[in-house]
Amino acid sequence: MKSLLLQLKTFSLPLNPSLVLLSLGFSLCMSTPVQAADFRSILAEKAIAYDAPSAEAVKLYIMAKGYPVEVIVNLGTWVKVRDQRSGLSWVAGKDLDAQRTVLVTDNTEIKEKESADAKLLGTVEKDVVLELLSPSINKGWVKVKHRGGIVGYIQSSAIWGLY
Repeated sequence: MKSLLLQLKTFSLPLNPSLVLLSLGFSLCMSTPVQAADFRSILAEKAIAYDAPSAEAVKLYIMAKGYPVEVIVNLGTWVKVRDQRSGLSWVAGKDLDAQRTVLVTDNTEIKEKESADAKLLGTVEKDVVLELLSPSINKGWVKVKHRGGIVGYIQSSAIWGLY
């Protein structure tokens, strides 16, 4: 701290040393990379969502296999997750899979290529779960697979669970 104060005096800056330290601390915090959202999918056929990390807690609802969730807190045995409707709940860690899926939020189309003019491969209704094959967005499109086997591209604005 003395060296920082000495440097400030050397340059004759009329700054409050406490404010300088606060600014430096803030700058260091802001320079650390932001962690990307951690999405998983439900592995079990049916996973129970609880209001606390315990099987003795209040059961809130059931999530079906493949449903995407965002990991908020991971305690290992229990994981706090956020669903598409921004609901927070706890699920057993064993009920989650690293396989990425997305939830269709608006009726949309699966295209052969990353373009609205591309060949139509199929239409998908709201609330359908799709396997995410490529999480990177290319011109607003992501690569997905429908459970019926169709592989193609869907607009990222029509899905939840990507970022």
